[in-house]
Amino acid sequence: MSSPVESQTTREIDRSHGIECLKQMLRIRRLEERCAELYTETKIRGFLHLYNGEEAVAVGVVQALGPDDAIVATYREHGHALVRGISTRAVMAELYGKQEGCSRGRGGSMHLFDAKTRFYGGNAIVGGGLPIAVGLALADKMRAQQRISSCFFGDGAVAEGEFHECLNLAALWRLPVLYVCENNLYAMGTRLDLAQSTTDVAKKAAAYGIAAEAVDGMDVLAVEVAAQRAVAHIRAGEGPFFLECKTYRFRAHSMYDPELYRSKAEVEEWKQRDPISNLVSLLRQQGAIGDSDLEHIERNVAKELDDAVAFAEAGTWEPPADLERFVYSERRQT
Repeated sequence: MSSPVESQTTREIDRSHGIECLKQMLRIRRLEERCAELYTETKIRGFLHLYNGEEAVAVGVVQALGPDDAIVATYREHGHALVRGISTRAVMAELYGKQEGCSRGRGGSMHLFDAKTRFYGGNAIVGGGLPIAVGLALADKMRAQQRISSCFFGDGAVAEGEFHECLNLAALWRLPVLYVCENNLYAMGTRLDLAQSTTDVAKKAAAYGIAAEAVDGMDVLAVEVAAQRAVAHIRAGEGPFFLECKTYRFRAHSMYDPELYRSKAEVEEWKQRDPISNLVSLLRQQGAIGDSDLEHIERNVAKELDDAVAFAEAGTWEPPADLERFVYSERRQT
């Protein structure tokens, strides 16, 4: 198993921007920690896949996108949804299965959705977002709309046939797609080097003639800079771009996972590269943050989460009479 990649971030950080990145990553981390607690209390049910350790990818990439760009995520998408602008209340209510949730409580953890922010899932199928992103990008190109469709997926999706089909179509049609591979080294419990003969995932995209880059996914600033380059490439009409973010999840694949496929020592080694702790250290080194600042951020995040849990607790269950709603569109076609 490869060792953690080293960060290449050396540039000076703008204080306000650095603190905003930290705040967003802390919102994700604390949300996931609260979700784990609520799951053990059976407040949240079904499948639950947590994003601890991978926060730098969502924060770094999403802030490089514009409000009109689309985002297609995986079933480990709570962080992407938060950074995109879906309220913590709407996310938590969805996790509770309440109709105040962003998907009316019908989707749960794996199917967060919000048309207003152009957040198209939350997809439970491995690689299921890849063709959706291609379709969105094709529609934009046919309508001459200058928008990007970004698609997040894990290294496990690289083994799916649709991965290759979608990259091929995006390259052929020069579609405005930003592919973001969150390579956390494990497809559920299968280690990357036991499933892929070539573990350099970015090379697979290059084989289709797609510009590709690998970046330290544990460094939010490095991810942001790489994402900005990718977005500039796509907006210039140069076709799709493939960004491989080398990251690591600190928790098991899901709450059901006994995690017998990797050692505790390996997890601890990667935790030394915690994207949150490392950003705090960098901000401290540059005199951009102090203990009082951190305490203030943590208090605000805790208050936000307490409010979201209270909102979800007070939410309403969808009435049985609505069970068959939304099976078909309720809008008449003219």
